[in-house]
Amino acid sequence: MAQIKNHKEKKSRKSKARATLFVAVSPEIFVRIMTMKSAFDIWKFLKKEYEGGERIKGMHILNLIREFELQKMKDSETVKEYSDKLLSIAKKVRLLGSEFPDSRIVQKILVTVSERFEATISSLENTKDLSKVSLAELLNALQAQEQRRLLRSEGFVEGTLATRAQFSQGGKGKKNEKYKKENSANLKQKNGAQVADQKEEEQLFVASCFATSNLSDKWLVDSGCTNHMTFDRDLFKELDTSVVYKVRISNGEYIAVKGKGTVEIESSSGTKLIRDVLFVPNINQNLLSVVQLLEKGFKVILETNQYQIKDSEGKCVFKVKMKGKSFALDPSQEEKKAYSS
Repeated sequence: MAQIKNHKEKKSRKSKARATLFVAVSPEIFVRIMTMKSAFDIWKFLKKEYEGGERIKGMHILNLIREFELQKMKDSETVKEYSDKLLSIAKKVRLLGSEFPDSRIVQKILVTVSERFEATISSLENTKDLSKVSLAELLNALQAQEQRRLLRSEGFVEGTLATRAQFSQGGKGKKNEKYKKENSANLKQKNGAQVADQKEEEQLFVASCFATSNLSDKWLVDSGCTNHMTFDRDLFKELDTSVVYKVRISNGEYIAVKGKGTVEIESSSGTKLIRDVLFVPNINQNLLSVVQLLEKGFKVILETNQYQIKDSEGKCVFKVKMKGKSFALDPSQEEKKAYSS
């Protein structure tokens, strides 16, 4: 009786294994293996057909690597879609017994990623050793920029700028009404092209600055802000007041950008011109954007508790030490350094 029971269990296991293989393959393969009587025969057929000998495996690996090298990110692809495609190829290579390190995927992404991520790549190049950047770290940095762009494309920008009140409690409604009328009159003076530019620039930046309750002449070096900004009109050497639009902040209100121009900042090596600075009267903290500095040819290097900002020739322009949890550049101190040197 025990032998009969063992025989039935063994036969049942073989039938289950055969049925499992039938379910696992595509309909085209099923037609080719449906007449085979045992799971062992089916497995030998599949192994011979798809794994093959070492020579066949080597050819499969070469084809996959060639496919990997030919990949390039399309403008319509997201970071996740492109990385999933590369990871899928890498997984197939690894399953065939060949090594395929994550560092190779990192290098591939750095070289073939879309141009819209150039600022993020430049930032990583200037602040980190790219040979030591992990795949997860790279993907997180690219996806963060992608999400910021997505927010802007949806028609508004969320910032975390603290604003200072410009209106007293008494007569606040009247002043708001006056501001709206003045702003409306300014906008009507622009031609059609300017209006189109304005709509585009309403989605210009995301700031991640926590301003203090008082006005500060210092410049906060901010990696989350995509544009330089200041509240002080007197700092501008040149100012184009025709650049007018609004930015939405975290409390749901809008603050006005009332111009763009060039600002002079004292450094230990003399006066430096910072171009394309936004004039935003309703903020209370000057901002230096790391992204915009990189776009203008500066090099921004983050060392131990300190930012080094170098010009295109590699000469150090600013050294900004961390105080508290921020990096604040004080022009008055830089001016003293310039005079003492």
